[in-house]
Amino acid sequence: MITVVAATELGEEYRRPITEVFVHGFADDFTSLSKDHRRLVNAFEHMLVLEEFHVALIDGRPAGIAACTDGVRPSVRHRGAELRRHLGLVRGTIGDLVFRSEFTGSVPDLKEGTASIEFVATSPEHRGKGVATAVINHLLSLPGHTEYVLADVADTNTAALSLYATLGFTEYRRRKVKHTRWTGINAYVSLKLTQA
Repeated sequence: MITVVAATELGEEYRRPITEVFVHGFADDFTSLSKDHRRLVNAFEHMLVLEEFHVALIDGRPAGIAACTDGVRPSVRHRGAELRRHLGLVRGTIGDLVFRSEFTGSVPDLKEGTASIEFVATSPEHRGKGVATAVINHLLSLPGHTEYVLADVADTNTAALSLYATLGFTEYRRRKVKHTRWTGINAYVSLKLTQA
């Protein structure tokens, strides 16, 4: 059975297991920083803003995560020095620059009542079991929002795009990227869902 709760209900002792799901969910995006999952977890553990995350639990262990913000409040807040401590000077500095350029600032053009769903991830052993669907449906049931966006999903992430379409999200923006040669990503797709 899947139970979804706010990360703050779980407390700081769950920070590392939540970060492990985060790293496994985005491992392909972090290979230029390190292929060592443990090292990435050590580097990223400090930066998740738990107040913005919700966690799917299976047998009391984090199986999936997603953040839900107003598009202004950050869901990750990194420290460059911490990244350099765990990843080394060069890779830590690259990580600092990437996180600074990609994950600081607000989601553009959000109107009041819109929530930004971010960092949807499922642990490898629980993929295909409805974990991501459970987390997103939980977020869609939270009060205070009539519209939801998923900004900048890689066009190569076909499983996620298919799931979001099944849940009723539709594309509203596509942004071409310049790093296709290195990442294989051609564009970032942003999706939207409006509830009555």
